[in-house]
Amino acid sequence: MDSEKKIRNFKDLKIWQRGVELVKVVYQTTNSFPSTETYGIVSQMRRSVVSVPSNIAEGFMRRHNKEYKQFLYIALGSLAELETQIIISEQLSFLGSVQCKDIVADINELNRMITGLIKCL
Repeated sequence: MDSEKKIRNFKDLKIWQRGVELVKVVYQTTNSFPSTETYGIVSQMRRSVVSVPSNIAEGFMRRHNKEYKQFLYIALGSLAELETQIIISEQLSFLGSVQCKDIVADINELNRMITGLIKCL
């Protein structure tokens, strides 16, 4: 294995990198939400999405697979929470159907990646 492919810390994990990308997408997307939602759904969505790479990182730093899995399950829960908020945002017309579909596709892909890692641990 190449030294550049070795996982030295959580930042080397593709699931963490994808999580950070999803954070950027959600933050950019919610910038266009009504200002009345700043402390409502926007805040909830941003907390949910930030929780995903944060829990991946925290779990990685744990020394036992059981603890790591626990944090990965929390990340999965945050993805489910975010998906719910995305669907609600579409139904409230804060998001278009294409935006919703694209973000849900990203959520589903990250969900599969995390689930795959859990199975490997």
